[in-house]
Amino acid sequence: MSLAQPRTATENGFKTTDGTELFYRCWPQHEGTADKVIVLFHRGHEHSGRLQHIVDELNMPNVPMYAWDARGHGKTSGERGYSPSIGTSVRDVDEFVRYVSADSGVPMENVIVIAQSVGAVLAATWAHDYAPKIRGLILASPAFKVKLYVPFARAGLGLMKKFRGLFYVNSYVKGKYLTHDQERVDSFNQDPLITRAIAVNILLELYSTSERIVADAAAITIPTQLLISGDDYVVHHKPQHQFYQRLNTSVKEKHILSGFYHDTLGEKDRHLAFDKIRAFIDKLFIMEPQRHDYSEEDRWSANADKYRELMAPLPHYSIKRYYYRGLTAAMASLGKASQGVRLGFETGFDSGSTLDYVYRNHPEGRNSFGRFIDNQYLNSIGWRGIRQRKINIETLIRQAIDDLKQRNLPVRIVDIAAGHGRYVLDAIGDAQDIESILLRDYSELNVEQGKKMIAERHLSEKAEFVVGNAFDRQSLAELTPNPTLGIISGLYELFPENKDVQASLMGLADTIPAGGLLVYTGQPWHPQLEMIARSLTSHQSGKPWVMRCRTQGEMDSMVERAGFEKKIQLIDDWGIFSVSIAVRVK
Repeated sequence: MSLAQPRTATENGFKTTDGTELFYRCWPQHEGTADKVIVLFHRGHEHSGRLQHIVDELNMPNVPMYAWDARGHGKTSGERGYSPSIGTSVRDVDEFVRYVSADSGVPMENVIVIAQSVGAVLAATWAHDYAPKIRGLILASPAFKVKLYVPFARAGLGLMKKFRGLFYVNSYVKGKYLTHDQERVDSFNQDPLITRAIAVNILLELYSTSERIVADAAAITIPTQLLISGDDYVVHHKPQHQFYQRLNTSVKEKHILSGFYHDTLGEKDRHLAFDKIRAFIDKLFIMEPQRHDYSEEDRWSANADKYRELMAPLPHYSIKRYYYRGLTAAMASLGKASQGVRLGFETGFDSGSTLDYVYRNHPEGRNSFGRFIDNQYLNSIGWRGIRQRKINIETLIRQAIDDLKQRNLPVRIVDIAAGHGRYVLDAIGDAQDIESILLRDYSELNVEQGKKMIAERHLSEKAEFVVGNAFDRQSLAELTPNPTLGIISGLYELFPENKDVQASLMGLADTIPAGGLLVYTGQPWHPQLEMIARSLTSHQSGKPWVMRCRTQGEMDSMVERAGFEKKIQLIDDWGIFSVSIAVRVK
């Protein structure tokens, strides 16, 4: 195929929600109105200027293409090689692709993402955590496991970070290890915009995030093409193959490019890769957009299988059986010196009382030992995720209120399972410009505690707390006045089957008018599922607390079936708890 004339990029700036300005390049289509768009993500250390050859060699002149300079790279300002977290960078991906869709006028279902190396890890994590409805994903040599070559390097870096705090590691990678193309080698070695350093937090999080995404790749249902460089000196192959095998889509293809170094799309014989990419893109646009059927996920999915596995007792010969028995016994005896552990055994570790205690995050105990245990308990990754969820839900509640006010709609709030209601009351402040606040919960204890909190904040004239069943569709449909903002936090994650969850969502859809908003949470993944299931008890009469994670795609699909459309999502850096806003569209 003959190459088209080189395309000229415009240089622009894109501002993220945290106020960071990201530089990006756009290569507009040559003519006509775009009906599809390609978003490119560069490798670690590099920048969008080094993707010019990809734009030209793909030879798709009527397809606009966009590429950013990630935080700490290229012409984007800020400390070189630094991002606050991998999670922040993944959120940037979500915001940038949505910005591209709006800027180009192309719907998300006609977006193709092409990403390399570290950029491919960010794109795969975005696909897992945000479940975007794009047309397809093309990943070239994703850096799921970087070859550090020095024994125990990862453990050593983690230890150094603990004592030194943030520091930077310079890359050992030279151009000759990336490609056989001497021109590309020279340009890499001489490019002043190449960022050699990488912040240690990003390097370590790259490993932990990659392990999570590879292990849980069944959550990804987007059509995917994976290109693997056969002679890659920079990253390991095994996680790439594991990731591909676990992808939950029938529209996927893997190509191993023999003799290729790590810069798959910058190799000497890269036309072999581009031929495969063009063919894959053409095929995707001949087909109807592929959408996974989530209707039976509570029975037929990897998460359902995991749930059933956790429901079954461990065999007598299992070492884990006796480990978890010992852990439970220790928590039920010595652990009760901790106020949080004692409260968990009394009310359930998933109860509103426990969550309110975790939100307050003030270690308490019978003595110094008890306070020490309580501090460890409160700092477990699950509870840290819960507190970040509180921050995120308060952020989105305030954003939803502002949205309603800007559209001159009344602000009438209902939370159908509010626990003690702390996160709602913290979010609304003095409740100015809010017409009404209705908090509901199944537990009379939670309702009484919530009423006290309402009184303490002098909100009794606007706020009411009542006993209510969050899964009773009719009672939700009959709420008066009709709420314009519905909130569901930390509820659906406690129930494995979808029937009642869908009924609850339908009840909210019955009462929230078109244009109204829904703020809802999800739990697409959790690192402590087995420990929780084998050791902790729930609010349901002391039964084991066994959870089934719902992928973000599954949660969003139920919200969509109820007549809502997701607009915004936040998720913690560990990928445990998501919070989203959806608008009532029908």
